[in-house]
Amino acid sequence: MKNPNNKRRIVSYLIILISSCIMLTPFITAAMNSLKSYKQYTAIPVEWIPNPFQWQNYVEVWKMTDLGTYGVNSLIVTVLSVAGALLSCSMVAYAFARLEFPFKNSLFIMVLGTLMIPPVVMIIPQFIIFKHMGFLDTLVPLWILEWLAQPFGIFLMRQAFLSIPKEYEEAAKLDGCTPFQTYWRIFLPMCKPQLATLTIFTFMTKWNEIMAPVIYLSSEEKFTLPIGVLSLQGAWFGKEQYLIAAALMTLIPILIVFLFTEKFFVKGASSSGLK
Repeated sequence: MKNPNNKRRIVSYLIILISSCIMLTPFITAAMNSLKSYKQYTAIPVEWIPNPFQWQNYVEVWKMTDLGTYGVNSLIVTVLSVAGALLSCSMVAYAFARLEFPFKNSLFIMVLGTLMIPPVVMIIPQFIIFKHMGFLDTLVPLWILEWLAQPFGIFLMRQAFLSIPKEYEEAAKLDGCTPFQTYWRIFLPMCKPQLATLTIFTFMTKWNEIMAPVIYLSSEEKFTLPIGVLSLQGAWFGKEQYLIAAALMTLIPILIVFLFTEKFFVKGASSSGLK
């Protein structure tokens, strides 16, 4: 008699395979388009595979644009944002999870309530504040808010801290640790999967962000990669395959970060339902 578990496993693998093909198809199509000449790119019927492969498209993109400057700006914004998110969110989350103070639960509910506020509503107030602080046309507005602890990160890290047995905290108190030492030396190292998850989400969000740079930046030398690439659309009329190549080049840092944090990310996802 055949094992029904084998059938379920085969069906699961087929679903995963089909889903992966569906998700990879746009990326593969974009990669193929980036390696075409303009004649092949606009050919009807569509020529799916470039012949020959135009690898020099990527070289031309690098020569024709200031991707290096845009990339450095994006890297500065992203690194500072990730550092701010990890530090501020974990500290606030530790307070909500492990410390006792008046109205703790009510304040936490208020924090979660801010998730329902559309970001568009806060654009004008934030713009006015940054204008009076002299931060317009600088990179500061793009990363400073992450140092104020965002609600999603607070919720994620709070759930991680709540899952740690209380015995660790009691042992740290017996050893004479202060609340900050307990947080820094005991709890934070035990939450690497959640920290990796927060790192990936923050990195992807800030690296691909378009709205804030468009609002706050006006000097081309301050542009980040997304708006730097978009600003070149008009200049590359008739060379749209270069635009696709530039867009693909901006994905490389995200892939690198995911590869380095994937182990912790998967571990966090697989253990998120455990108590």
